[in-house]
Amino acid sequence: MSDALPRRGTARLARPRVVARAAAGLVLVALPFYLDRFWIQAGLFAMAAAIGAIGINLLTGATGQLSMGHAFFLAVGAYGYCAFAGDGADGLTGLGLPGWVAAALAVALAGAAGGVFSPIAGRLRGAYLGIATLALIFIGQHLLFNAHDLTGGFNGRAVPPLNLFGLTFDDNELLIAQVPFGSAEKLWYVGLVLLLAGALFARGVLRGRPGRAMNAIRDHRIAAGVMGVPVARYRAAVFVLSSMYAGLAGVLLALVFQRTVPEYFGMLLSLEYLAMIVIGGLGSVAGAVVGGVFVSLLPQLLNRYSDALPLVSAPGTGGIAPGEAARYLYGAAVVAVVLFLPGGLVRPTARPRGRTAQPSHSSGEER
Repeated sequence: MSDALPRRGTARLARPRVVARAAAGLVLVALPFYLDRFWIQAGLFAMAAAIGAIGINLLTGATGQLSMGHAFFLAVGAYGYCAFAGDGADGLTGLGLPGWVAAALAVALAGAAGGVFSPIAGRLRGAYLGIATLALIFIGQHLLFNAHDLTGGFNGRAVPPLNLFGLTFDDNELLIAQVPFGSAEKLWYVGLVLLLAGALFARGVLRGRPGRAMNAIRDHRIAAGVMGVPVARYRAAVFVLSSMYAGLAGVLLALVFQRTVPEYFGMLLSLEYLAMIVIGGLGSVAGAVVGGVFVSLLPQLLNRYSDALPLVSAPGTGGIAPGEAARYLYGAAVVAVVLFLPGGLVRPTARPRGRTAQPSHSSGEER
Protein backbone atom coordinates (compact mmCIF):
# COMPACT_ATOMS: atom_id res chain seq x y z
CA MET A 1 0.00 0.00 0.00
CA SER A 2 2.83 2.36 0.90
CA ASP A 3 4.54 1.70 -2.46
CA ALA A 4 1.39 2.53 -4.37
CA LEU A 5 1.15 6.06 -2.97
CA PRO A 6 4.50 7.30 -4.31
CA ARG A 7 3.75 5.72 -7.68
CA ARG A 8 0.43 7.54 -7.87
CA GLY A 9 2.13 10.80 -6.93
CA THR A 10 4.76 10.29 -9.63
CA ALA A 11 2.06 9.53 -12.19
CA ARG A 12 0.18 12.69 -11.25
CA LEU A 13 3.35 14.75 -11.66
CA ALA A 14 4.12 13.11 -14.99
CA ARG A 15 0.75 13.88 -16.55
CA PRO A 16 1.19 17.69 -16.62
CA ARG A 17 4.64 17.23 -18.13
CA VAL A 18 3.25 15.04 -20.91
CA VAL A 19 0.47 17.53 -21.60
CA ALA A 20 2.94 20.45 -21.60
CA ARG A 21 5.30 18.66 -24.00
CA ALA A 22 2.43 17.73 -26.31
CA ALA A 23 1.19 21.34 -26.32
CA ALA A 24 4.71 22.63 -27.01
CA GLY A 25 5.04 20.16 -29.87
CA LEU A 26 1.77 21.30 -31.44
CA VAL A 27 2.85 24.94 -31.15
CA LEU A 28 6.17 24.22 -32.85
CA VAL A 29 4.44 22.34 -35.67
CA ALA A 30 1.99 25.21 -36.25
CA LEU A 31 4.49 28.10 -36.08
CA PRO A 32 5.39 28.17 -39.83
CA PHE A 33 1.75 28.93 -40.61
CA TYR A 34 1.81 32.14 -38.56
CA LEU A 35 5.35 33.52 -38.34
CA ASP A 36 7.18 35.55 -40.96
CA ARG A 37 10.43 34.48 -42.59
CA PHE A 38 12.71 36.23 -40.07
CA TRP A 39 11.37 34.25 -37.13
CA ILE A 40 11.40 30.99 -39.08
CA GLN A 41 15.06 31.48 -40.02
CA ALA A 42 15.91 32.51 -36.46
CA GLY A 43 14.27 29.34 -35.20
CA LEU A 44 16.24 27.23 -37.69
CA PHE A 45 19.52 28.83 -36.58
CA ALA A 46 18.53 28.04 -32.99
CA MET A 47 17.80 24.40 -33.90
CA ALA A 48 21.17 24.02 -35.62
CA ALA A 49 22.92 25.63 -32.64
CA ALA A 50 21.07 23.32 -30.24
CA ILE A 51 22.13 20.22 -32.20
CA GLY A 52 25.76 21.30 -32.17
CA ALA A 53 25.54 22.23 -28.48
CA ILE A 54 24.22 18.76 -27.61
CA GLY A 55 27.30 17.30 -29.26
CA ILE A 56 29.83 19.42 -27.39
CA ASN A 57 27.91 18.94 -24.15
CA LEU A 58 28.39 15.20 -24.46
CA LEU A 59 32.11 15.81 -24.78
CA THR A 60 32.69 18.67 -22.35
CA GLY A 61 29.74 18.53 -19.99
CA ALA A 62 29.33 14.76 -19.60
CA THR A 63 32.89 13.52 -20.15
CA GLY A 64 34.91 16.54 -19.00
CA GLN A 65 36.90 16.97 -22.22
CA LEU A 66 37.54 20.57 -23.29
CA SER A 67 37.29 21.10 -27.06
CA MET A 68 38.02 24.34 -28.90
CA GLY A 69 37.67 22.85 -32.38
CA HIS A 70 33.90 22.36 -32.64
CA ALA A 71 33.63 24.90 -35.46
CA PHE A 72 36.01 22.79 -37.57
CA PHE A 73 33.58 19.88 -37.59
CA LEU A 74 30.65 22.16 -38.39
CA ALA A 75 32.63 23.30 -41.42
CA VAL A 76 33.31 19.69 -42.42
CA GLY A 77 29.58 18.97 -42.33
CA ALA A 78 28.59 22.13 -44.22
CA TYR A 79 31.20 21.90 -46.97
CA GLY A 80 30.95 18.12 -47.12
CA TYR A 81 27.26 18.43 -47.95
CA CYS A 82 28.03 20.98 -50.68
CA ALA A 83 30.67 18.73 -52.22
CA PHE A 84 28.51 15.61 -52.14
CA ALA A 85 25.30 17.30 -53.35
CA GLY A 86 26.79 19.81 -55.81
CA ASP A 87 26.58 19.04 -59.52
CA GLY A 88 29.78 20.86 -60.49
CA ALA A 89 27.96 23.38 -62.68
CA ASP A 90 29.60 26.26 -60.77
CA GLY A 91 33.08 24.92 -61.53
CA LEU A 92 33.54 23.54 -58.02
CA THR A 93 33.88 19.93 -56.93
CA GLY A 94 30.52 18.17 -56.78
CA LEU A 95 29.39 14.54 -56.94
CA GLY A 96 25.72 15.27 -57.66
CA LEU A 97 24.35 12.87 -55.05
CA PRO A 98 20.76 13.09 -53.76
CA GLY A 99 20.41 15.61 -50.94
CA TRP A 100 19.59 13.14 -48.18
CA VAL A 101 22.49 10.91 -49.19
CA ALA A 102 24.81 13.92 -49.25
CA ALA A 103 23.63 14.99 -45.78
CA ALA A 104 24.21 11.52 -44.34
CA LEU A 105 27.66 11.30 -45.93
CA ALA A 106 28.55 14.78 -44.64
CA VAL A 107 27.71 13.72 -41.08
CA ALA A 108 29.75 10.54 -41.57
CA LEU A 109 32.63 12.62 -42.94
CA ALA A 110 32.58 14.81 -39.83
CA GLY A 111 32.64 11.66 -37.71
CA ALA A 112 35.56 10.32 -39.74
CA ALA A 113 37.43 13.59 -39.22
CA GLY A 114 36.77 13.23 -35.51
CA GLY A 115 37.96 9.62 -35.73
CA VAL A 116 41.28 10.75 -37.21
CA PHE A 117 41.75 13.07 -34.23
CA SER A 118 40.26 10.65 -31.66
CA PRO A 119 43.57 8.94 -30.70
CA ILE A 120 44.78 12.35 -29.53
CA ALA A 121 41.45 13.05 -27.83
CA GLY A 122 41.67 9.69 -26.07
CA ARG A 123 45.04 10.45 -24.51
CA LEU A 124 44.88 14.18 -23.79
CA ARG A 125 42.63 15.89 -21.29
CA GLY A 126 41.76 19.29 -19.93
CA ALA A 127 43.64 22.30 -21.24
CA TYR A 128 45.98 20.08 -23.25
CA LEU A 129 43.13 18.77 -25.36
CA GLY A 130 41.75 22.30 -25.69
CA ILE A 131 45.04 23.54 -27.10
CA ALA A 132 45.32 20.55 -29.44
CA THR A 133 41.79 21.04 -30.81
CA LEU A 134 42.48 24.74 -31.23
CA ALA A 135 44.92 23.75 -33.98
CA LEU A 136 41.97 22.32 -35.92
CA ILE A 137 40.53 25.83 -36.29
CA PHE A 138 43.71 27.16 -37.90
CA ILE A 139 44.03 24.12 -40.15
CA GLY A 140 40.38 24.39 -41.14
CA GLN A 141 40.59 28.10 -41.92
CA HIS A 142 43.65 27.56 -44.09
CA LEU A 143 41.93 24.81 -46.05
CA LEU A 144 38.67 26.71 -46.45
CA PHE A 145 40.39 29.80 -47.85
CA ASN A 146 42.89 27.98 -50.09
CA ALA A 147 41.19 24.80 -51.35
CA HIS A 148 39.30 26.86 -53.90
CA ASP A 149 38.13 23.98 -56.10
CA LEU A 150 36.39 22.42 -53.11
CA THR A 151 35.31 25.35 -50.93
CA GLY A 152 35.10 28.30 -53.32
CA GLY A 153 37.73 30.19 -51.35
CA PHE A 154 36.92 33.51 -49.71
CA ASN A 155 33.53 33.84 -51.42
CA GLY A 156 32.39 30.39 -50.33
CA ARG A 157 30.02 28.29 -52.42
CA ALA A 158 26.29 27.99 -52.98
CA VAL A 159 24.48 25.23 -51.09
CA PRO A 160 22.38 22.82 -53.18
CA PRO A 161 18.81 22.46 -51.88
CA LEU A 162 17.83 19.33 -50.01
CA ASN A 163 15.75 16.73 -51.84
CA LEU A 164 13.74 14.36 -49.68
CA PHE A 165 10.91 12.04 -50.73
CA GLY A 166 10.41 13.98 -53.95
CA LEU A 167 10.16 17.32 -52.16
CA THR A 168 12.76 19.98 -52.90
CA PHE A 169 13.50 22.37 -50.04
CA ASP A 170 14.09 25.46 -52.15
CA ASP A 171 12.41 28.86 -52.52
CA ASN A 172 9.76 27.61 -54.93
CA GLU A 173 6.59 28.23 -52.94
CA LEU A 174 4.37 25.36 -51.94
CA LEU A 175 0.82 26.18 -50.84
CA ILE A 176 -0.35 24.36 -47.70
CA ALA A 177 -3.72 25.46 -46.29
CA GLN A 178 -3.41 28.61 -48.43
CA VAL A 179 -0.09 29.46 -46.72
CA PRO A 180 2.97 29.76 -49.01
CA PHE A 181 5.85 27.60 -47.84
CA GLY A 182 9.33 28.61 -49.00
CA SER A 183 12.67 26.98 -48.19
CA ALA A 184 12.71 28.16 -44.55
CA GLU A 185 9.20 26.90 -43.82
CA LYS A 186 9.94 23.53 -45.38
CA LEU A 187 13.25 23.19 -43.54
CA TRP A 188 11.52 24.00 -40.26
CA TYR A 189 10.13 20.50 -39.99
CA VAL A 190 13.42 18.91 -41.01
CA GLY A 191 15.12 20.87 -38.25
CA LEU A 192 12.50 19.82 -35.70
CA VAL A 193 12.91 16.14 -36.57
CA LEU A 194 16.71 16.33 -36.46
CA LEU A 195 16.72 18.17 -33.14
CA LEU A 196 14.23 15.78 -31.57
CA ALA A 197 16.14 12.73 -32.80
CA GLY A 198 19.48 14.15 -31.65
CA ALA A 199 18.12 15.09 -28.22
CA LEU A 200 16.48 11.72 -27.65
CA PHE A 201 19.59 9.83 -28.72
CA ALA A 202 21.84 11.91 -26.47
CA ARG A 203 19.41 11.50 -23.59
CA GLY A 204 19.46 7.73 -24.07
CA VAL A 205 23.26 7.74 -24.09
CA LEU A 206 23.49 9.78 -20.90
CA ARG A 207 20.89 7.67 -19.06
CA GLY A 208 22.41 4.37 -20.09
CA ARG A 209 25.63 2.57 -19.29
CA PRO A 210 27.76 4.79 -21.59
CA GLY A 211 26.49 7.88 -19.77
CA ARG A 212 27.44 6.46 -16.39
CA ALA A 213 30.89 5.63 -17.69
CA MET A 214 31.27 9.13 -19.16
CA ASN A 215 30.27 10.74 -15.86
CA ALA A 216 32.70 8.51 -13.99
CA ILE A 217 35.51 9.59 -16.32
CA ARG A 218 34.54 13.22 -15.83
CA ASP A 219 34.39 13.02 -12.03
CA HIS A 220 37.39 10.77 -11.40
CA ARG A 221 39.17 9.16 -14.31
CA ILE A 222 41.52 7.08 -12.14
CA ALA A 223 38.66 5.53 -10.19
CA ALA A 224 36.82 4.92 -13.47
CA GLY A 225 39.85 3.07 -14.83
CA VAL A 226 40.10 0.97 -11.68
CA MET A 227 36.43 -0.01 -12.06
CA GLY A 228 37.18 -1.31 -15.55
CA VAL A 229 36.07 1.63 -17.69
CA PRO A 230 38.29 1.94 -20.80
CA VAL A 231 38.97 5.65 -20.33
CA ALA A 232 40.89 6.36 -23.53
CA ARG A 233 38.42 4.39 -25.65
CA TYR A 234 35.41 6.20 -24.22
CA ARG A 235 37.04 9.60 -24.66
CA ALA A 236 37.83 8.82 -28.29
CA ALA A 237 34.32 7.48 -28.97
CA VAL A 238 32.61 10.50 -27.43
CA PHE A 239 34.85 12.79 -29.48
CA VAL A 240 33.68 11.05 -32.67
CA LEU A 241 30.03 11.28 -31.58
CA SER A 242 30.42 14.97 -30.76
CA SER A 243 31.98 15.53 -34.19
CA MET A 244 29.00 13.90 -35.89
CA TYR A 245 26.59 16.16 -34.01
CA ALA A 246 28.66 19.13 -35.15
CA GLY A 247 28.58 17.85 -38.74
CA LEU A 248 24.79 17.53 -38.61
CA ALA A 249 24.52 21.08 -37.26
CA GLY A 250 26.79 22.25 -40.07
CA VAL A 251 24.58 20.64 -42.71
CA LEU A 252 21.47 22.32 -41.31
CA LEU A 253 23.24 25.68 -41.08
CA ALA A 254 24.36 25.40 -44.70
CA LEU A 255 20.82 24.62 -45.85
CA VAL A 256 19.47 27.64 -43.97
CA PHE A 257 22.21 30.07 -45.07
CA GLN A 258 22.11 28.73 -48.65
CA ARG A 259 25.78 29.72 -48.92
CA THR A 260 28.84 28.61 -46.98
CA VAL A 261 31.41 31.27 -46.01
CA PRO A 262 34.79 30.35 -44.44
CA GLU A 263 34.83 33.29 -42.02
CA TYR A 264 31.80 31.95 -40.17
CA PHE A 265 33.58 28.75 -39.07
CA GLY A 266 36.27 30.43 -36.99
CA MET A 267 37.38 30.46 -33.39
CA LEU A 268 34.51 32.73 -32.35
CA LEU A 269 31.98 30.05 -33.29
CA SER A 270 33.74 27.48 -31.07
CA LEU A 271 33.71 29.93 -28.17
CA GLU A 272 29.99 30.51 -28.71
CA TYR A 273 29.32 26.78 -28.40
CA LEU A 274 31.23 26.64 -25.13
CA ALA A 275 29.15 29.59 -23.92
CA MET A 276 25.96 27.73 -24.89
CA ILE A 277 26.62 24.72 -22.71
CA VAL A 278 27.83 26.78 -19.75
CA ILE A 279 24.78 29.06 -19.85
CA GLY A 280 22.29 26.24 -20.40
CA GLY A 281 23.84 23.69 -18.06
CA LEU A 282 26.80 21.34 -18.37
CA GLY A 283 25.98 17.67 -18.86
CA SER A 284 22.30 18.26 -19.65
CA VAL A 285 20.59 17.80 -23.01
CA ALA A 286 17.93 20.34 -22.08
CA GLY A 287 20.67 22.73 -21.00
CA ALA A 288 22.38 22.41 -24.38
CA VAL A 289 19.11 23.21 -26.16
CA VAL A 290 18.34 26.20 -23.92
CA GLY A 291 21.88 27.55 -24.21
CA GLY A 292 21.90 27.08 -27.98
CA VAL A 293 18.62 28.95 -28.36
CA PHE A 294 19.78 31.77 -26.08
CA VAL A 295 23.17 32.38 -27.72
CA SER A 296 21.92 32.00 -31.30
CA LEU A 297 18.81 34.17 -30.96
CA LEU A 298 20.38 37.02 -29.00
CA PRO A 299 22.35 38.66 -31.86
CA GLN A 300 19.44 38.25 -34.27
CA LEU A 301 17.01 39.93 -31.88
CA LEU A 302 19.45 42.76 -31.19
CA ASN A 303 19.93 43.26 -34.91
CA ARG A 304 16.20 43.33 -35.60
CA TYR A 305 15.36 45.75 -32.78
CA SER A 306 18.57 47.80 -32.77
CA ASP A 307 16.65 50.99 -33.60
CA ALA A 308 14.68 50.74 -30.38
CA LEU A 309 17.60 49.80 -28.10
CA PRO A 310 19.99 52.28 -26.49
CA LEU A 311 23.70 52.12 -27.44
CA VAL A 312 23.00 49.45 -30.07
CA SER A 313 23.15 50.54 -33.72
CA ALA A 314 24.13 49.36 -37.16
CA PRO A 315 27.87 48.82 -37.77
CA GLY A 316 29.73 52.02 -38.67
CA THR A 317 27.17 54.40 -37.16
CA GLY A 318 28.98 55.12 -33.89
CA GLY A 319 27.18 52.75 -31.53
CA ILE A 320 27.78 49.15 -30.54
CA ALA A 321 27.05 46.70 -33.35
CA PRO A 322 24.33 44.12 -32.56
CA GLY A 323 26.75 41.19 -32.88
CA GLU A 324 29.28 42.83 -30.59
CA ALA A 325 26.58 43.73 -28.06
CA ALA A 326 25.36 40.13 -28.12
CA ARG A 327 28.88 38.87 -27.30
CA TYR A 328 29.06 41.27 -24.35
CA LEU A 329 25.70 40.07 -23.07
CA TYR A 330 26.26 36.35 -23.28
CA GLY A 331 29.77 36.83 -21.95
CA ALA A 332 28.21 38.50 -18.92
CA ALA A 333 25.68 35.65 -18.81
CA VAL A 334 28.51 33.11 -18.62
CA VAL A 335 30.05 34.94 -15.67
CA ALA A 336 26.67 35.24 -13.93
CA VAL A 337 25.89 31.56 -14.43
CA VAL A 338 29.28 30.44 -13.15
CA LEU A 339 28.96 32.62 -10.04
CA PHE A 340 25.28 32.36 -9.16
CA LEU A 341 23.67 29.51 -11.17
CA PRO A 342 26.14 26.61 -11.06
CA GLY A 343 23.66 24.23 -12.68
CA GLY A 344 22.91 26.54 -15.60
CA LEU A 345 19.57 27.96 -16.63
CA VAL A 346 17.82 24.57 -16.60
CA ARG A 347 18.89 23.75 -13.03
CA PRO A 348 19.65 27.08 -11.35
CA THR A 349 19.99 25.63 -7.84
CA ALA A 350 21.80 22.42 -8.76
CA ARG A 351 25.49 21.75 -8.62
CA PRO A 352 27.26 21.74 -12.00
CA ARG A 353 26.93 18.34 -13.64
CA GLY A 354 30.12 18.68 -15.63
CA ARG A 355 33.54 20.12 -14.99
CA THR A 356 36.57 20.16 -17.18
CA ALA A 357 39.29 17.87 -15.97
CA GLN A 358 42.37 19.63 -14.63
CA PRO A 359 45.70 19.01 -16.31
CA SER A 360 48.20 16.98 -14.35
CA HIS A 361 51.40 18.59 -13.12
CA SER A 362 53.65 16.23 -15.05
CA SER A 363 52.05 15.77 -18.45
CA GLY A 364 48.84 16.19 -20.38
CA GLU A 365 49.11 12.68 -21.81
CA GLU A 366 46.91 9.90 -20.49
CA ARG A 367 48.98 7.07 -19.09
